[in-house]
Parts: sequence; structure tokens; C-alpha cells
Amino acid sequence: MNRPYKEYLHTAIRAAKAAADIHQYNLGSNLGISTKSSDTDLVTRVDKESEERIRDILLSAYPEHVVLGEEQGQPGGKGTYRWIVDPLDGTLNYAHGFPFYCVSIALEINGVVQVGVVLDSVRNELFSTIRGEGAYLNGMPINVSRETVLKKSMLATGFAYVADAMAENIEVFARMMPQVRAVRRPGAAALDLSYVASGRLDGFWELKLNAWDVAAGILLIEEAGGKVSNPGGGPYILGERVLLASNGHIHADMVAALKLSAVA
Repeated sequence: MNRPYKEYLHTAIRAAKAAADIHQYNLGSNLGISTKSSDTDLVTRVDKESEERIRDILLSAYPEHVVLGEEQGQPGGKGTYRWIVDPLDGTLNYAHGFPFYCVSIALEINGVVQVGVVLDSVRNELFSTIRGEGAYLNGMPINVSRETVLKKSMLATGFAYVADAMAENIEVFARMMPQVRAVRRPGAAALDLSYVASGRLDGFWELKLNAWDVAAGILLIEEAGGKVSNPGGGPYILGERVLLASNGHIHADMVAALKLSAVA
């Protein structure tokens, strides 16, 4: 029996709040920091504890579902219902006490993301969405910005942790800077995407992303009236490593300015 999407959303919100509580409780404590792909690709015990708590909540409610998480991958094989989880997006920020990090949880059903939640652990801002029902910030409807001129736009990006990808994005960053009002690099893709959805940013791009970085944020943007694409401007498929997102009005100009298809 298919449960109502609102029930899934409420469960996702409960799991996100539990993870955010773990973030804030442990802030400034011994985080047990280790590294993954590079010296700047950090993981802490808080990442792991947060994911464990999220998994406990989701799988206790829906034992027939599977969970894809950044720290544990996807135990249990494929499933019709798949939760896609980043338990602490912005780990490097968190480890340094820089207040820009979040929880991201999405539910994919038969390969289509239907529910998304991004919770800013610091500001207690909850971005939420159900496909076809709009996007919300703390229960209030949100929409993308109305900016139509790239030169007047503020964008965000992020840099991958591996050196070759970082070098690629530095070149793209330098190419884009003169063509926009500003480019920010806050360091948490799920929040960056949420900011596009809420009109705080006009656009975003990044190389070498994973599904858990973007699944909830993509649905938020689409439901807020924006656009998400691959580097050439075509449909973005979850799992592709290069993503462009915008309010829709500046999207074609972003594609042309970034020229990302050459480095994808």
C-alpha cells in the first residue's frame, strides 16, 4: 500500500531534525575527524552518528525501503522506495565552526524523487517539498528569483576535493566571475540549491557532485519554478557529476558562459 507523500515528508523532517540535534549538541566537541579522498575531504563521528540516526528513523517507519547515504552507501540492494541522505552536508564547515551546514533527505520512488527536505542546522531553516505541491521554507511558499540578466546575478559554486577537479573548476570560476555580479562558495551544495529555490541566489553550478548532495535540492528548485540541467542544458539525471541550476531566466546564458561540457 502506498503511504501518502505527506507522511513520507513528515518522517523525513523528523529524521532531519534528529540529525540536526546531533550536529548542534556535538559542536565544538572532539569530532573524531578523519579523511576520505583527500586531506580536505573530512568525515567526523557526527557524520556517522547522524546517518545512523536517520537510518534508524526511516527504516523503523518503512522497513521495506532502502537508504543510500554518504557514509554507508546503499546496503540491501535496489528498491522501489529509496531514501537519499546526506547526514551532514558541509562537514568541513562544521569541523571549523563555520555556520553553513545542513541535513539533506530525499525520497525517490521508482527512480523519481518525490519528496525533499533540507534543514539548516544552524538557522533552523527547513526547506521542504513534495513533487507537484510547491516548495516551502518553514511552511511558507518560496519561489526562485526573477532576475533575467546574468550580469546582475549572484551565483554560487563549490570545489571538489580532488586536485584535478579543483583545477578545472578554478578555470571555470575565473571564466564566470567577470560575467556576473558575484560568485559565492559557501561549501554545502544542498544549502546552495535551497538558496536558489528561495531566491537568495540566482544560480549554481558544481563539478563532481553525488546524488546525496543534490537530490532534495533539485526537487526544491523545480517546485519553486527554477531549472536544473546537465552542462549542455539538457535534462539532468541523478548521479551525473556536473550540475547547473538557476531561476530559469538566466539558464541559457549560464550554460553559454560556463562552457562546462568541455570539462564534464
